[in-house]
Amino acid sequence: MFTFLLVIQFVVAAMLVTVILMQKSEGGGLTTGGSPSGLMSARGAADFLTRATSILATAFIVLCIALAVMAASRRSVSVDASLQKTPAASVPATGTAPATGNSAAPAPQGAAPANSTTPAGNTSRPFGQ
Repeated sequence: MFTFLLVIQFVVAAMLVTVILMQKSEGGGLTTGGSPSGLMSARGAADFLTRATSILATAFIVLCIALAVMAASRRSVSVDASLQKTPAASVPATGTAPATGNSAAPAPQGAAPANSTTPAGNTSRPFGQ
């Protein structure tokens, strides 16, 4: 039902734009007039276009409200797990951090790495982990 109303909304919007663009500009707008002896210049055609514009605009607003109510009342339970990120690797509970720098040998337990500015034996875990 939602998809059907969405297609109807698209058709009404396209018709509304077409009817609005077919109307003669009352105040000149971007154009500077034109001859009154055109195809759609008769008073009956102007009345029809005005009436069609008001009907299509009303239908457009009603469809907007109906689609908004339907979209708000939808309860989607499924979650797309393909975009979910995997959790980051946690810090080991022993308090030793992996060695950083150019040294190929691992740092002894309790000692700070060569390029680290933290004091030796720091066993605090970052951000409350």
